[in-house]
Amino acid sequence: MSMNSVPESSETGGGHVRVLCVSRVPIFNHLPPKALESVAKKAFMRTYERGEFIHGPGDKSDKLFIVHRGSVKVYRLSDSGKEQLVRILKAGDFAGELDLFSSSDYDSYAEAMQTSQVCTIHQADVRELLLEYPDIGLHVLAELSRRLGASEKQTAAIATASINARLALYLADQAEQANSSDFSLPMSRRNLASFLGTTPETVSRRLGEFEAAGWIRQTGQRQIAIIDLDALLLAE
Repeated sequence: MSMNSVPESSETGGGHVRVLCVSRVPIFNHLPPKALESVAKKAFMRTYERGEFIHGPGDKSDKLFIVHRGSVKVYRLSDSGKEQLVRILKAGDFAGELDLFSSSDYDSYAEAMQTSQVCTIHQADVRELLLEYPDIGLHVLAELSRRLGASEKQTAAIATASINARLALYLADQAEQANSSDFSLPMSRRNLASFLGTTPETVSRRLGEFEAAGWIRQTGQRQIAIIDLDALLLAE
């Protein structure tokens, strides 16, 4: 059953906003201004309130969607109803790139975590853009390769590494992405636990242990400063 209760085209957004939306995405941001305008003309913009679904299992996966503002979590539910977080999309992130090449149905949920603006481009329109601007295809392949590597890394970590090692690696990755040893976690501890395959209580307990060991410093629920990266990465 479709999770979208409001037609996608109900809110198209201004042309300038749509240009800003597509210009943030790695597969489009290399294009010249006129090309970006062509891409933007094919995009639809809609605002989702917290808890609204962009898609759910069974919805047709025939479009690329880009988060312009806000955040969206993509997750699956196990047979027992347990949530398994796939990833969190922030402003400038996108999903649906696999559906540019084949159509199927979603097996996951995409849910707005706060009021979020999302622009979508239909599969047929993206294919036209690929023919007109072949460089887009190369950027799509680069992004697919990056995500495949990240997915394989996450799967291997969950299967073989201890929760301490998984959490330590995650913190190190966040510091690398922020280019700073002081950063804010992009998700709640509940979502982080789902992402790492553990419980929120375990995440909180391990962070407390890391802090007590002098490896990190916590400020509030999300602010983390890595004090001793070498020791942190030796966590077992």
